[in-house]
Amino acid sequence: MSNIIKTWWKWLRYAPTDPRFNAGGVVKIAVIGGGTGLANLLRGLKAYSSDISAIVTVADAGGSTGEIRQDFDMVAPGDIRKCISALAYDEDLIAKIFEHRFDAKKKTFGGHTLGNIWITGLTDYLGSFERAIEVTSEIFQTAGRVLPSTLANIDLVIEYADNTICRGESHLDKELKKIKRISLNKPKVKAYKKAEEAILSADLIVLGPGSLYGSLVPNLLIHGIREAIAKNKTALRVYVANCSTERTQTRNFTIDDHIREIKSYGGRKLFDYVLVNSKIIRTSSDEAKLGEINNITTLEPEIEGIKIILADVIDEVNPLFHNSNKLAKELIELYNENKRK
Repeated sequence: MSNIIKTWWKWLRYAPTDPRFNAGGVVKIAVIGGGTGLANLLRGLKAYSSDISAIVTVADAGGSTGEIRQDFDMVAPGDIRKCISALAYDEDLIAKIFEHRFDAKKKTFGGHTLGNIWITGLTDYLGSFERAIEVTSEIFQTAGRVLPSTLANIDLVIEYADNTICRGESHLDKELKKIKRISLNKPKVKAYKKAEEAILSADLIVLGPGSLYGSLVPNLLIHGIREAIAKNKTALRVYVANCSTERTQTRNFTIDDHIREIKSYGGRKLFDYVLVNSKIIRTSSDEAKLGEINNITTLEPEIEGIKIILADVIDEVNPLFHNSNKLAKELIELYNENKRK
């Protein structure tokens, strides 16, 4: 009887052509990344599922987050904060509260966001970063969980083509030099157990979109994350390629270059598909110039043995990013199509 009622409810709520008709809020989704890209995707996905696990990089070392990490010797809260806001059902209110930044000239809290202070305060009070995130998600009623990829306090180590080495994620946005390799200052760091479990039990696994070296690769360097993706053979596994190059990290990169780097750090074929934006809105002749946008796409049906899915998922207003609704819909449609097969 319960199955009949559920089916009847879906017929009332969704048209059969709506991707939510098949997903119906029950698909288990694990999304891996960090920063603005991940938060943007979560904003769209929460319309399709209430069982989302956002697995977030904790290597951020700039601004308010960097100061808090140094003062409190804790995991970076910045990207976690953004993802909690994006997953909240009352996002407008929560985002306004969490993203409020105190005047940098103030002695107390100067330059810090209220969300970072909140998470830091709860961590100090509860004695656990893990519990602070859980409590925050419960209070603000999110469409799933936000999980750090590791509980270790880690930093990126960046080796450039000229053999100079810098420590700290913040250098990624400062240096215009070509990146040769990135690693972690703690090479044997292990994944947060709940993040690993979320990947293993997911129906749909998504890596990206987001900063290649700042948000995506750092997660693949954590022991247990890439292994869990590879082990889950029943899930649909999709890498979402960025709409645009980044002026400091991926200048002059093609879609092929992005995929090769993901495969290089992943160590194997981790993904069934790469979702690539098909629409070019803006191209730059000077990708290194601040504020420039250079959209990229491909006409190849397959790259490095992985099938390419082309779709118009770009944000028309800000073509540096994906449109959260278009991207989420495309992913769920791809999931439903594969599920029907």
